[in-house]
Amino acid sequence: MPRYGLTKARTMGAIAEAIRSAGGSSKRVFGRAGIPLTLLDTPDRLILLRDQVGLVQAAIREIGDPALPARLSTGFGIAGLGPIGLQVRSAGTLGEALSRVEAVTPILLQTATWTGLRRQGAKVLYGYGIVERIEVGRQANEILALGYLLGTVRHFLGPAWRPDHAIVTGATLAGRSDIERLLGAEIAFGPQAGLVFSPGLLGASNPNRYNPGDPGVGVNEPIDDDLTTCVAHLIDLGLDEKRPTLDGIAHRLGLSRRTLQRRLDEAGTRYADIQQRVMAGRAQSLLSGSLSIGRIAQDLGYADASHFTRAFLEWTGVTPSQWRRKVEPQDSDGRLPSDR
Repeated sequence: MPRYGLTKARTMGAIAEAIRSAGGSSKRVFGRAGIPLTLLDTPDRLILLRDQVGLVQAAIREIGDPALPARLSTGFGIAGLGPIGLQVRSAGTLGEALSRVEAVTPILLQTATWTGLRRQGAKVLYGYGIVERIEVGRQANEILALGYLLGTVRHFLGPAWRPDHAIVTGATLAGRSDIERLLGAEIAFGPQAGLVFSPGLLGASNPNRYNPGDPGVGVNEPIDDDLTTCVAHLIDLGLDEKRPTLDGIAHRLGLSRRTLQRRLDEAGTRYADIQQRVMAGRAQSLLSGSLSIGRIAQDLGYADASHFTRAFLEWTGVTPSQWRRKVEPQDSDGRLPSDR
């Protein structure tokens, strides 16, 4: 069964800002990609890799700037990689850092991709590629990745370092001269995107090694990218705007309704079961705050509070008010903050 790539939504804010700065409409671009703008405030949430690729491509069309991916990733540097950036900064040598990135990227940042070292004659290729079959936007995603790869290597070799050359797939590259200028590297075409340089550089020591102190710093929950998890993430994202449908989720995954139902059945679950679990989790999260039960019902797509109350009772065995009393601290007079 094919797997779907997931990635952290870390570039969403920078993409939206670039669109606004160029006079474009973030709402229009994100809407075309089917991505809620609420992700701007939650960069550690997971989205489909194909959705990020599609968003970058839509942003390029919106503002007419094929060099946008290079601007984004070179502007971010390794700080944009979150916990992976910490892994790079705490490594003793460049070679150790690249090995760490290869090992932890599918766990902490992005699945259905490969990042690592390969021999290329007398040189090495520090490469990147998408494993999932994604037809549109692959080259733009490679340019985005090249900026992060360069940031990793330049942490050890300095900001002026240039590879022998960089590689992207395909036969042509729009905005090539601007992209080369932003990356500080000449670009060639080949079967695998990446940076080509001498293997002797892998022993370069870290000039500004970061000591996290706490062994747990930079460790996040691993990414699970099986089909049921992808469906759950899509439902959760969909709830930011309106309650998603089976047909809508199937379309996002490039499947027919019946094929998605069959694959979920093969995985031992149903769409309705996944949606119920996600809805219950979202409801419990909202009930932990100060929103009224009526407002929570509205946010979850229910016509009124009574319909939501019946559903929540079916999910959890208690009403929303009972659940809130169990988890919400009381004042000295026994009242809940939400009761005032």
